[in-house]
Amino acid sequence: MITLYNTLTRQKETFKSIEPGKVKMYVCGPTVYNYIHIGNARPAINYDVVRRYLEYQGYEVIYVSNFTDVDDKLIKRSKELNEPVNTIANRYIDAFYEDVGALNVKKATSNPRVMNHMDDIIKFIKELIDEGYAYESGGDVYFRTRKFEDYGKLSHQSLNDLKVGARIEQGEQKEDALDFTLWKQAKPDEISWDSPFGKGRPGWHIECSVMAYHELGATIDIHAGGTDLQFPHHENEIAQSEAHNHAPFANYWMHNGFINIDNEKMSKSLGNFVLVHDIIKEIDPDVLRFFMISVHYRSPINYNMELVGAAKSGLERIRNSYQAIEERETIATNIETQDHYIDEINQILDQFETVMNDDFNTANAITAWYDLSKLANKYVLENTTSTKVIARFKEVYQIFSDVLGVPLKASNNDELLDEDVEALIEERNQARQNKDFARADEIRDQLKEQNIILEDTPQGVRFKRG
Repeated sequence: MITLYNTLTRQKETFKSIEPGKVKMYVCGPTVYNYIHIGNARPAINYDVVRRYLEYQGYEVIYVSNFTDVDDKLIKRSKELNEPVNTIANRYIDAFYEDVGALNVKKATSNPRVMNHMDDIIKFIKELIDEGYAYESGGDVYFRTRKFEDYGKLSHQSLNDLKVGARIEQGEQKEDALDFTLWKQAKPDEISWDSPFGKGRPGWHIECSVMAYHELGATIDIHAGGTDLQFPHHENEIAQSEAHNHAPFANYWMHNGFINIDNEKMSKSLGNFVLVHDIIKEIDPDVLRFFMISVHYRSPINYNMELVGAAKSGLERIRNSYQAIEERETIATNIETQDHYIDEINQILDQFETVMNDDFNTANAITAWYDLSKLANKYVLENTTSTKVIARFKEVYQIFSDVLGVPLKASNNDELLDEDVEALIEERNQARQNKDFARADEIRDQLKEQNIILEDTPQGVRFKRG
């Protein structure tokens, strides 16, 4: 039984999908005017784990994450680079796939783009106007916020509280300061589309409502995104979607916490704006992913090199213990006297599932993985090893790897493959037997450069990555 924290109700709830065995999930994606920053990577990774765990539990997950390819930032970038908006969007969508692919994020079921849904957006807005929830004014279209009685239910704010900070900007012709824009009148030399309201482009909030409706229907199971999107973006999505669809927009709302850089909020003004494209040139993407899930998704996370280094060490411990299990597999036998190890492995798997069932607690899931590694390290010290125990260790390691999305072996193409290392160790052993110590030392230095540590064991020389 999976429970998750629902931002809408501010409490943990037992998850129950609309359609048995199927989950409809929408995650707000990036605005594609630049490479994604580390703040964009967190929801991509966190909700990828949610998806993976739901799939592990037998659900078919329809996972939709949009690209915002029309907005003020893209238009500004278009003017700066003197390139069409679509060209810039295409470039950074390709870059997004490359960056999140390196982080082992599974491809979404679909990645809808605003430009491909312009007719749907215009139709959606027209229907809101027809029902009295929206109105045209001065070439723009606005949503009548007060007409939607439940406005504020996600962010838990009242209309009276919201009115205190609301104001009408220069050029806006709203009926009420709380009303928000659905359609923006075209400005000279800006990308625009023809509509019954005049040439223009959609507001940000309406885009996600329409794409979610088009891809997943009137009501979805899980809507997810960063904490910063709760208000006004997700609040406005609820208002316009439920006014149009005459149905709840999403049954569960998930929001991940903020990322700080060395204990400071990430911002361009502070010069600590970190792009994933740059990070993964210096840090193993597997380590970055492992670091990101080492903290519960709803908690803030602090990015610094010391904490990333700790994550690197933790992942190496797990991988080294798995490698030791693989090595003992070659000499395992069919002994039947070690079933207590299988019981312990299964208990750790139960522990893993218990914490993941509790609001997808990846931090505690990693603790379970460490426990499995400790047990593996203890097991390989046994004089004899069982094929059945080894197989169960490998099965559970693979479950943890698949659910958390962290490969059991390093994916760095510059590293020697395990079979290459084994061949070099064998060559070194032969060189020592032949008293060719120069060659033996050369191989040792070569392995040391690859951060590979040799260890003498009763079964011979084995290695681990340091």
